[in-house]
Amino acid sequence: MQDEEYLQALEQYIASGRLEQEFAAAPEEQRLKMLDNLEKLMDIAEMADQAVTRIIFKK
Repeated sequence: MQDEEYLQALEQYIASGRLEQEFAAAPEEQRLKMLDNLEKLMDIAEMADQAVTRIIFKK
């Protein structure tokens, strides 16, 4: 399952600096939620990297 539009929007959100601006302006509870979501995103990226490695080296 891949949603290219969502991934592009997420990339733009981070690259534009909006994520950091929103983080700086957010209350503490929202900051913690944002950090949790970013940690989950990094975990997913690591799993994707592992999957790509398996796919590439399987062939």
